[in-house]
Amino acid sequence: MAPYVFLHVGCLGLLWVGWSWFSIGLAAAFYGLRMFAITAFYHRYFSHRAFRTSRFMQFVFALLGNTSMQRGALWWAATHRHHHLHADEATDKHSPARHGLYWSHLGWLTDPDNVPTDFSRIPDLAKYPELRFLDKYDYVGPVLYGAILLLIGALVAHLAPEWGASVGQVFIWGFFVSTVVLLHATLCINSLAHKMGSRRFETSDDSRNSLFLALLTLGEGWHNNHHRYAHSARQGFYWWEIDLSYYGLKLLSWLGLVWDLRPVPTSIYKEAHHD
Repeated sequence: MAPYVFLHVGCLGLLWVGWSWFSIGLAAAFYGLRMFAITAFYHRYFSHRAFRTSRFMQFVFALLGNTSMQRGALWWAATHRHHHLHADEATDKHSPARHGLYWSHLGWLTDPDNVPTDFSRIPDLAKYPELRFLDKYDYVGPVLYGAILLLIGALVAHLAPEWGASVGQVFIWGFFVSTVVLLHATLCINSLAHKMGSRRFETSDDSRNSLFLALLTLGEGWHNNHHRYAHSARQGFYWWEIDLSYYGLKLLSWLGLVWDLRPVPTSIYKEAHHD
């Protein structure tokens, strides 16, 4: 509970530091970069093994995702795999149908029962000591990220004072505001993506597709698609379903940094409803 209170209270610093276009732009840039780490790697790679990559890239994006204050990649993947096994059932940790909107969005994170990492669900990932380190010491990423922001703020304030960005301003916008918005955007998939939107596929859960949530989360809003076939590297199954995370993965595949992106099987497309 304490880390989430800390994040939200920290946003009140805006009342003292104000804003500048540089600080807002930096916060937005780090939002996008870290959201990609969550959606493409924490979710599609660590949770669903939707593509392959090197051990080095695996660690880089695990560390980058760790800066979002959504715990380590091992905890995230173990929790998410449990969700897919029990989606919208009584044992689902964050089903809005079972536990209400607030609990499915944020309340479940404050439950002590949901804090431990269930290593039995992630034997394929738990064998990596560097991932276990980030899971055990999940404050490492946020501390490093905060230090980088302080350094950026100091450099900008010294080298480009005309930009109007102070050290404190860069830190408040880049750390607190960017991270809080990122956290709630991610959590909206647990809550709102099971309540609002359309259903292209008949699934046993209440998952929905939402363009708004897809834009907010770089493609995660095509949640009904995802619950029908979770192992694809893309969640926007059609060209008109904007999926920025998939586009990023395609770019990384062209650079040889990821490979074997798993497609959507033809049989899945045949089940789709086109209203």
